[in-house]
Amino acid sequence: MNFSELFKLSGLLGRFSPDGQCLASCVQHRLVVRDVSSLQVRQLYTCLDQIQYIEWSSDSLFILCAMYKRGIVQVWSLEQPDWHCKIDEGSAGLVASCWSPDGRHILNTTEFHLRITVWSLCTKSVSYIKYPKACQQGVVFTKDGRYMAVAERRDCKDFISIFVCSNWQLLRHFDTETQDLFGIEWAPNGCVLAAWDSCLEYKLLLYSLDGRLLSSYCAYEWPLGIKSVAWSPSSQFLAIGSFDEKVRILNHVTWKKITEFEHPATIASQRTIVYKEVEKSPSVETERLFFPPTRALASSLFSTQSKYEISQVPVSLRYIKPVADRANPKMGVGMLAFSADNCFLATKNDNIPNAVWIWDIRKLKLLVVLEQLCPIQCFQWDPRQPRLALCTGTSRVYLWSPAGCVAVQVPGEGDFQIVSLSWHSSGDSMVLLSKDNFCVCYLEREEV
Repeated sequence: MNFSELFKLSGLLGRFSPDGQCLASCVQHRLVVRDVSSLQVRQLYTCLDQIQYIEWSSDSLFILCAMYKRGIVQVWSLEQPDWHCKIDEGSAGLVASCWSPDGRHILNTTEFHLRITVWSLCTKSVSYIKYPKACQQGVVFTKDGRYMAVAERRDCKDFISIFVCSNWQLLRHFDTETQDLFGIEWAPNGCVLAAWDSCLEYKLLLYSLDGRLLSSYCAYEWPLGIKSVAWSPSSQFLAIGSFDEKVRILNHVTWKKITEFEHPATIASQRTIVYKEVEKSPSVETERLFFPPTRALASSLFSTQSKYEISQVPVSLRYIKPVADRANPKMGVGMLAFSADNCFLATKNDNIPNAVWIWDIRKLKLLVVLEQLCPIQCFQWDPRQPRLALCTGTSRVYLWSPAGCVAVQVPGEGDFQIVSLSWHSSGDSMVLLSKDNFCVCYLEREEV
């Protein structure tokens, strides 16, 4: 495993292009586009204000930079560096911006969610979508880019509109049986749309492309309900993370629950492997150093090192009791992710913030628990093979695969605290992001 040098970064804005050839990053109001293989700067663009969001077009030819404070989006071209486009929403303001799947239209959501404006880069035409709902996930596209679903709120009721992305014509418009629609998500095959209510009511609804209600699911009634939802890449399973610290798996044939996974504070099963991160400080006899060590040598001599050890079950994990009288309690399953081959599911229970649970979907049982020293900040599966990367706000990156797991220290001076990471589409590298810097980590295929 090799690491690049550290580069400046702001706002955790570092993104690989979809074709995998470029890496875009932001430093205040500057957008830097680098070549992935050499990390040499290919283009440098200067925006009108501090960049708050960036997104590549699907063909990697354009990149948008959103400046929400000023209500402006600037679009830059990699093929024609002199060309650029500025979209100013004016007094309407701007709270969200994204590309359409064709990479030639930009969807801007105005302040107070009054409307979504669809701007065409080709014809300079403008379309409007009224009444978008202010929710966690209100605009979603099918994987093939043909359809868009929008969550709407009008006359104190929730609706979903489905549009054809080629001409922005309305295909279906229907109301949902939700009190307060919180999010929508297409199945990867684009045939089913999942919609779920806010945490105050446990309700998940599944709709067909033509707006028919296929099924609804409710696990219990009065306590806080759904916290996270994830489709498997094959569209065969839908995982629902709940505030009761359980994950429920629905199947795509009957849309009934086939199993539920609990996250207890004590791991007792002999079939579960628990990897515990342990830290060891190297013993250095400083009086034998006849010279003042350099900063790099000092950091390598005195920094603590981390590794995994297999714990003997039963194992008690660090459990945090949520504060009952505060909003958004730190409890329940808040993170879910299926591996690219559909074989594994990684979960995080917010009551046990230092642990990642890895479930074998083929056998529907708990396979591995990774117990970290610090709370999990982010985890993501390799897009090509069953390999999970995670970070905990330290200068180490952690990798798990069925062969085992490893903790790797990122070399270099200074305090590089990794709070987010993202895989390259090839699975051969990933970008590691801290608050002020980023670096690229290169992996060999055989690692882990």
